[in-house]
Amino acid sequence: MSKKTTPPKEVESVDSASKIEAIKNLIFGENMVQYDTEFDTLKKDLQNKKETLENYIDEVRNELMQSIDSLSTDVNIRITDLENSLAAKTDSLSEKKMDRRELGKLLINLGEKIIS
Repeated sequence: MSKKTTPPKEVESVDSASKIEAIKNLIFGENMVQYDTEFDTLKKDLQNKKETLENYIDEVRNELMQSIDSLSTDVNIRITDLENSLAAKTDSLSEKKMDRRELGKLLINLGEKIIS
């Protein structure tokens, strides 16, 4: 019986990598260096644009959060003012209603005095 020996995976990946390199050299030849530099330039440009966009997103997020905080504060102030105004109006109405009752009592007393 003969045993088949399989090459280690590392050797297979090196062989396939060298084969891919050989195919790239055959297809692209001298232009490969130029393509690599162009790809590197594009990668750097994309990375710079990504960082710029992320910074812009962070700035906009911070501005939105500040605007939301400011709006929340304004709304809370207005709600408090409305609550105070409503309480004052309620107190005013209560006093007016009490004055009517007092007036009614006074009129009844006056009517009783006139009768007697």
